[in-house]
Amino acid sequence: MTEIPYSVQNLDVDHYANVQARLRQLKSQLPQTLVESLAREVIRQMTGHVVPDIVQSPDADIIAQLCEALISEDDQAGARFIRQARDDGATDEAIYLNYLAGAALTLGTWWEEDRVSFAEVTYGTSRMYAIMRAMRRELPIAVHKPHKAAVFATVPGESHFLGVSMAADLLRKDGWDIDLKIGLGHDELVDEIARSGMILIGLSASSDQTLEALSKLVVAVRIRSPQAAIFVSGHIAIERPETLELMDVDGFAADFQSAKAMLEAHLAKRARA
Repeated sequence: MTEIPYSVQNLDVDHYANVQARLRQLKSQLPQTLVESLAREVIRQMTGHVVPDIVQSPDADIIAQLCEALISEDDQAGARFIRQARDDGATDEAIYLNYLAGAALTLGTWWEEDRVSFAEVTYGTSRMYAIMRAMRRELPIAVHKPHKAAVFATVPGESHFLGVSMAADLLRKDGWDIDLKIGLGHDELVDEIARSGMILIGLSASSDQTLEALSKLVVAVRIRSPQAAIFVSGHIAIERPETLELMDVDGFAADFQSAKAMLEAHLAKRARA
């Protein structure tokens, strides 16, 4: 059984609401094609990398009820369903591997069969994502890498590598362990980040043209590596700061000194926690 270190016993309702509000604002700024792409990415990542816990697998009717709650007009219905499942004895692994992953698979099937609308799917996937983000607030932080360590990566499709390479070199001279990933495709990069176990991820995006790739990458990394903090650097921080504010990243900066200060401040905060 795959261990998923989530806890929903005290699901952070305020954080759930905040994530939902930001997602709604973000979607209002993005073209429908990108919103659809993000919904499909949530479903794909939720269902493509888990091994179900057969012992605590709910039947299809229960999963259907969860899906109905997730796409209902009640913004809290899905979160209440998950809290009730936990209260009824479902383990943390079962919540993720069976309930949420099962709902993602069912919702994707309903979408393909035209049983649900585009709007309902986007509601459902964004609520699943927000539930996961709220669960993440309860995670104990376990650092398996050296204290000053991070993965730096260029967003898929990015053609400007010099800035992130220079930043990696400068931080290495300052004692950081930087794992630099350049020129990787989306799936390969998400897999590499998940395997690294790093808690700091720095993504480099030079322009507005990388917005779709960056959005999908953030969603995928949040699902596959829930303990990681994600920071964005590059010219996109100047071009689209209002969008990055809504994108569920932990911070962004356009210059090296600001980015370095941001990483160091986050490490210090985690050390205190």
